[in-house]
Amino acid sequence: MFNGEILKNAIISGANNISSQKNQINDLNIFPVPDGDTGTNMSMTIMAAAKALADYDGDDAGEVAQITASAMLRGARGNSGVITSLIFRGFAQGLKGMKEVNGKSLAAALGIGVDAAYKAVMKPTEGTILTVARMAYEEGVEASRINSDSLYVWQCICNKANEALAITPELLPVLKKAGVVDAGGKGLCVIFEGMLSYLKDGVMIEYTEAKKEATVDNFESAAAEFDDDIQFTYCTEFIIGRNIEDAPDPDELRSYLQTIGDCVVVVNDEEIIKVHVHTEQPGKALTKALLFGQLLTVKVENMKEQHKNVKAVAKPKKETFEPAEPVEDFGFVAVAAGEGLKNLFKDLGCANVVSGGQSMNPSTDDIYAAVMATPAKNVLVFPNNKNIILAAEQTIPMVKDRNVVIVPTRTIPQGMTALLNFDSEISPESNAQLMMDAATGVGTGLVTFAARNSEFGGKKIKEGDIIALENGKLTITEKNPVKAVVKLAKNMVTRDTSFITLIYGNDISEEDAKTAFNELSDKFGSRTDVTLVKGDQPVYYFILSVE
Repeated sequence: MFNGEILKNAIISGANNISSQKNQINDLNIFPVPDGDTGTNMSMTIMAAAKALADYDGDDAGEVAQITASAMLRGARGNSGVITSLIFRGFAQGLKGMKEVNGKSLAAALGIGVDAAYKAVMKPTEGTILTVARMAYEEGVEASRINSDSLYVWQCICNKANEALAITPELLPVLKKAGVVDAGGKGLCVIFEGMLSYLKDGVMIEYTEAKKEATVDNFESAAAEFDDDIQFTYCTEFIIGRNIEDAPDPDELRSYLQTIGDCVVVVNDEEIIKVHVHTEQPGKALTKALLFGQLLTVKVENMKEQHKNVKAVAKPKKETFEPAEPVEDFGFVAVAAGEGLKNLFKDLGCANVVSGGQSMNPSTDDIYAAVMATPAKNVLVFPNNKNIILAAEQTIPMVKDRNVVIVPTRTIPQGMTALLNFDSEISPESNAQLMMDAATGVGTGLVTFAARNSEFGGKKIKEGDIIALENGKLTITEKNPVKAVVKLAKNMVTRDTSFITLIYGNDISEEDAKTAFNELSDKFGSRTDVTLVKGDQPVYYFILSVE
């Protein structure tokens, strides 16, 4: 039997385990578009529970499960985080009123969570975290019939979860092609294994901040970890082509650089050596580098000057929402990233805009706070990202004093069009249907960068390549964002197109934005209305709305 103290420590151990492995889980994501990253979302979700449990000093298992479920619900981020929170909410429902838990109760409670998770997903897909959770639950039920000992049942649940994870590539061909298992399923196994460590051996996995080893592919991330303290002026980065026979060992270069600077990272493979160093003498570093091969790229930046510029700019604060009484009939909440887009949605009538989007999924609690700060009896929420819809839906049972309706917009253009089709004369539910009918007729084009090496449609994609997506489907790879968005528009615009809206992000200069706008105007302006909007959004160089 497990009491509350044991269950509490097991959950904290599970949270710590996934926190230390989140980067490995993130790396299982096979689509090259920058995203919320499964490991990060799941880690943040369950760490909310670990923090809440830290102050609990009781031994009631039911209370521990309830604290866990409540914290995870509010902290849930992304689809994987929401599904994980629903699985643990099953424990709260199944263990309610139980001071101690046997194996049969554990398995049954897991089943409640699995059922809720399947129901929450519009189109459940096998070969995902759902499969891993379901098969683990089914094994737990069978095990409890043989032996109701809690540890025995949990061991069987963990074993089956890992077996289920191993077959996810057989159930999802895209996983098999990429040679990986499902990221969400892996995250769940890591949590379960962290719990088992305490339940079986009394060993709590310690919290460690996940870090990646330096490789050529993640060099920038590894080097950036050293950039906190400025002791040398120049951040010097360069790539050396390994084209000199009998060149010295790269370790000699590393040793030399350590004598003239710090934060040294030297990564090499068969073709190149990539170097990062902070130094007062970048010329000496480059001269030494020539002994090892030809310099392919060089970048030298004055960090002290950069630091002064950063300090001169006020750091944006996360929005705070003050609760408001529901006095108006209707109010709107949207999710968007970038000051330009946030202002645009406010101009369209949104009382509050939650910061978030691709790669930065807001939590359920973030959305809940915005809803409660909207002074309306009926609040319509526009997630504007497929990975935020589930988190938004979890706010519905949390809000007691107003009606919350989720309009499941999956992109920024869908959210814009939906708001433009609001009708104050009909019910909130009818409005949601009307708005989504209009939103689904809008084409969304996205231009971004490849976050990882990948292969799609027979094309090999390298990390950093410019890629364009047409309604979620990767169609174009390019070297230049302007060229990519022009090609994308040519693919998307038809004879029936009336409006084109080009939204440019914070990594696009005004000059490049105008160049893209002029090309679209020259090509389509005679028969369509082309509009340029400064969105300031991260991740996406351009967002293209075609309707």
